[in-house]
Amino acid sequence: MNFRKLSKEKKQQLLLVGMLTVGILAGLGWGLIKAQYEDLKVTARKKVQTQQRLEATQDAIKRSGQIETELAENKKVLEAMEVDTASGDLYAWMLNVLRRFSADYKVEIPQKSGISDPAQVTLLPNFPYKQVSITVMGTGHYHDIGRFVADFENTFPHMRLQNFGMELLPSAGSAEQEMLTFKVEIITLVKTNPS
Repeated sequence: MNFRKLSKEKKQQLLLVGMLTVGILAGLGWGLIKAQYEDLKVTARKKVQTQQRLEATQDAIKRSGQIETELAENKKVLEAMEVDTASGDLYAWMLNVLRRFSADYKVEIPQKSGISDPAQVTLLPNFPYKQVSITVMGTGHYHDIGRFVADFENTFPHMRLQNFGMELLPSAGSAEQEMLTFKVEIITLVKTNPS
């Protein structure tokens, strides 16, 4: 076919058909083929992520013996830590702990409130322990109270002190001029499923 021998009208029609063909092919390429390439990219990313999860799972399977050993060791550590958690008569347990611990300090703790009912732990959600609290009031010198509080928190990692307040002893005589009163809420964990 000789393009020069065609009439002007035929040339225009042929050019129009060529442009339409190119336009349609470009539209197909843009609409269908590009979308397929994007799907291929997404599939390739998913494949890499799945491969990484598979490798992590295979690694965990290979280390299953080590993981079981670590689990057994961690259970022993947890059981050792749970020895000091509140159990039985919670009020009596708390009073005994306070009496034994405060015996080595120059701090008097004559007032103790009733103990709260076991409740969900407010510090961490979905924690497997319950918590109880008791409010105590006592007297002592500033440095004795500070030592008592610091040692108490370091000795009992499953307890915490909150809402701590101190003020001068209201009826301070000459011998008690430097005495302070303190009030603190002691919160302790209670094991919910004893084994």
